Amino acid sequence: MNSERLNMFASSNSLTEIQRYIDEVRRFLSVALSIANAHTVEFYTHDVWQRFMAVGPGEVLSAVSACSDRQGAAEHNGPAQTETMFGFCRETNRLVDTHELLQMAKVHSLPGLEVCLSRDELMQAFRQSRPEHGALPADIAELEPDAFMKAKKSHEVQSMSEVVACLAEHCRVKQVIDVGSGKGYLSSFLSLQYGLRVYGIDSSSTNTHGAQERNRKLKKFSRVYQKRSKVIKAQAEAVHSPQEELAQIKSGINGGGDVLYGDGDKMPQEEVLTDLSEVDQHSESTPETEELFLSTLSLDVIQTARTSPSHLSAEERERRKRENLERKQRNRSESSNVVFSPLTSYITAETELRELISELEDAVMVGLHTCGDLAPSTLRMFVAKRELAAVCSVGCCYHLLSEEFDSAGQECLQSVCGFPLSQYLRSQSWFCGRNARMSACLALERVSHGKGIQMESLFYRAVLHVILRDHYDSYKSEKRVGNVYSKAKSFVDYVRRALRKLELDESKLSDSEIQDYYDTYRPRIDEMHAFNMLKVTLAPCIEGLILLDRLCYLKEQEDVSFSALVQLFDPLLSPRCYAVVGLKSYGNGVTS
Repeated sequence: MNSERLNMFASSNSLTEIQRYIDEVRRFLSVALSIANAHTVEFYTHDVWQRFMAVGPGEVLSAVSACSDRQGAAEHNGPAQTETMFGFCRETNRLVDTHELLQMAKVHSLPGLEVCLSRDELMQAFRQSRPEHGALPADIAELEPDAFMKAKKSHEVQSMSEVVACLAEHCRVKQVIDVGSGKGYLSSFLSLQYGLRVYGIDSSSTNTHGAQERNRKLKKFSRVYQKRSKVIKAQAEAVHSPQEELAQIKSGINGGGDVLYGDGDKMPQEEVLTDLSEVDQHSESTPETEELFLSTLSLDVIQTARTSPSHLSAEERERRKRENLERKQRNRSESSNVVFSPLTSYITAETELRELISELEDAVMVGLHTCGDLAPSTLRMFVAKRELAAVCSVGCCYHLLSEEFDSAGQECLQSVCGFPLSQYLRSQSWFCGRNARMSACLALERVSHGKGIQMESLFYRAVLHVILRDHYDSYKSEKRVGNVYSKAKSFVDYVRRALRKLELDESKLSDSEIQDYYDTYRPRIDEMHAFNMLKVTLAPCIEGLILLDRLCYLKEQEDVSFSALVQLFDPLLSPRCYAVVGLKSYGNGVTS
């Protein structure tokens, strides 16, 4: 997809079109949202199945299984029958046609609406004047993030960082502001891999300190990675094969040699591998990891044979001194261009970036899985701050979003709420509800591939709620008992532990009475399973409405020349896989 094709896509997904998509999804959810808003804890106390379902659990599970076996989005086969709407009876509002509901759920998801760009389509447009593998500075070689982070985080960081680097190059900026930077994985990778000056802002000082320490250790190896091309060239020109050359390097290090850094510092070889394994507390040092690191070591930064200075001639000592000074100056120059600065601050749309970053220039704002209201705040900040030329935001934790029009009467604690963001949805006073937003966090793709919901823990909690209703006045206690399940050996043990945590008198019930509750409701666990599978099916529609609202907000802004939803990640690895991307009209945007 070239720039012309990208502009055509932007035109076809105009503000009017996005508003039409919102209307379609909103109309569907106005009927189906009741299922998503039913609380699993209250499944038996509120007799949820009988309230919402006119079919059996076996029929629902069979339909869901058949739907999962079919690939792609379902086709819309015309208007629904007159007596039903999206599978619900118009008179009773109970589900009577599971297949119709599942079909309509696919139609009203983001893939069904065909409203998203793929990452490859977006990248192809930006790569027209770029090398195939991205805009790496000439002296920076590609890193291997798998050595420093788990597969999920590595996939996310690699995919998003390449898009961010493209945005930065397209807008001709060298600064990136990473909002909600957490442990600094994305920030460090952007600075070390792409030579960008990155400011990582996180509200947690613990995260900021950890990110700083992790980046410090990574930077020890950055010069080595940056000279990887020299290794390849040296190996190609060497008499020995690359394997023999690597064996010599290993032999030198294992024989007691030290790794010599460009600034004159030396690090014993055992500290090299120790520091590498400590870059991330979750990663482990393996022979493959060590070989990966050793294979990137440049021949001119390893001293495989140590000679005492007293045995060197005055000319040789002077030559080495001169080379070390030149190397030190070169590394200082490199370090000044590759910087990651972690900052601790609570960010809102009203935050003055120049008060946090005195040397702020035009920049790209990014957020990788920013929780709750931080994602819409990122978009508001992008619109409000002229120095922000582009944005790439991937949100998560929809249940933490504040809603302006929450029917439960839970007022937004901030002056500006996270949802709805667009003026279009705000004018309709639309709300989802916390349970529905919680449902939006469910991962349909993972469940469809066998990574199902942990039903037993949900079942235990729902039956506990019945016990609390029948025997205790304080069954609506806000104290959480979710972690009790992992410690319990049986349902009876679970209830005993939960009662103690809730500070309730457990002597009211004998073990046999507790077991009777389990035996009574165990035959109905399929009802809960089937109902939760319907929630999982509706999750993409609720997430889609939230993301369409954010896209609509950008479409409403006059200064935003291009905006789109882009699928950045594999949903099996990273369920929150969609990014909201925007460019300013005065920031060298695609359509400028």
